[in-house]
Amino acid sequence: MSRPSCKVFFGHDPIKIVRARGQYMYNEKDEQYLDCINNVAHVGHSHPDVVRAGAKQMELLNTNSRFLHDNLVQYAQRLQATLPEKLSVCYFVNSGSEANDLALRLAWQYTGHRDIITLDNAYHGHVSSLIDISPYKFHQLAHPQQSQHVHVAPSPDIYRGKYREDHPDPATAYADDVKDIIEKAHAKGHKIAAFIAESLQSCGGQVIPPVGYFQKVAQHVREAGGLFIADEVQVGFGRVGSHFWAFQLQGEDFVPDIVTMGKPIGNGHPISCVVTTREVAEGFMSSGMEYFNTFGGNPVSCAIGLAVLDVIEKEALQSNALRVGGYLTDLLEKLKQKHPLIGDIRGRGLFVGVELVKNRIERTPATDEAQTVIYRLKDQRILLSADGPHRNVLKFKPPMCFTTEDADLAVDKIDQILTDLEKASDLSMPADKDPETIPSKRKETLKENGHDIHSNGTTDIHSITKTNKRRRT
Repeated sequence: MSRPSCKVFFGHDPIKIVRARGQYMYNEKDEQYLDCINNVAHVGHSHPDVVRAGAKQMELLNTNSRFLHDNLVQYAQRLQATLPEKLSVCYFVNSGSEANDLALRLAWQYTGHRDIITLDNAYHGHVSSLIDISPYKFHQLAHPQQSQHVHVAPSPDIYRGKYREDHPDPATAYADDVKDIIEKAHAKGHKIAAFIAESLQSCGGQVIPPVGYFQKVAQHVREAGGLFIADEVQVGFGRVGSHFWAFQLQGEDFVPDIVTMGKPIGNGHPISCVVTTREVAEGFMSSGMEYFNTFGGNPVSCAIGLAVLDVIEKEALQSNALRVGGYLTDLLEKLKQKHPLIGDIRGRGLFVGVELVKNRIERTPATDEAQTVIYRLKDQRILLSADGPHRNVLKFKPPMCFTTEDADLAVDKIDQILTDLEKASDLSMPADKDPETIPSKRKETLKENGHDIHSNGTTDIHSITKTNKRRRT
């Protein structure tokens, strides 16, 4: 029997889910599971406001985008108001993969160049053009063949990467690697069309780029005539808490040339978007080829998109991501002091990774242990996943309505499971509680985009409120 191409969560003992609400999912026996992984249900599963908006518009009209409709205009205006002013042209599509594929087309047409720089362990979508720039996928092939027009830069991971927390300036060091890639490409007669990166790497293991990295990369890429594409599919729309968009964590002085979004903007409904500058959009138009997407930006999708934005504001979900995410990170940091299996805690808002290691000094990935944790959590009706190149990073990216009580429950169960695993393998904390004596750059208080970002990723909620008020005016 051949191995299936499509896989389900918990393949050894899959779950049949028949309904969901908020941050909870239910199986056919009506048993409740806490959902810590479904970032696509951004404002919560089956949110009544979102469902109502879609049904109401569906009763009136759903048609292709060849006709004028207020929903399309209003939604574009609402989206653009959350972004820097220069990002002013929206292309609506139906998925994150469509969005990233279109972003590449925009870059190729605008620059006249062909080559793309991507990050190691990146994932940008399932269509052919994106598999080519997704090492997370093409490294899995039996005989991987990297396109001559694709260049892979090191993931800016300061825990496990090439330059770590003991490096005096990892942002510059990682950016210089991109500069070297550009120079080598030029030496071979190649030209760079774009650098693309998830603003925070998800499948790559919840990697938080050091502040200043994107600015320096953008400078090198733009000097080479290329564009910077920020993939916000999994991390945008307030998930990081302190900012609406994850690329804003780099500071006010950084603005991508293209931003892509995915189905979380429709709470799982198939709507997504590419936003770019007027200059790039005009360059795309000059090709002479008409761009048309039959159902990108249809009235129902835009009604749902507007409802999602309304819910984020009405229920203060960005502030909730900040508050609950900070609380979750604090709990996990305390757990780290207790469990030698935890090597690193990293994240922003409700996007948090727990890297498990067998040895903190050597940072040996605890892959089997991570799989044991997620299966035992599933047995206790908590849904969590493990990812990263070694599949040893526990990933929290729950619906944005996740609560402190949910965090308490999940962390308490993880505590119990790690205790059992460490007893079975005779692991114990060293006398000094932590063999790593190198100070982590994550512990420093950073001044990011006018907000105080503390060691746990939290910031001042009042500053968010002020920023959002300025955005809407």
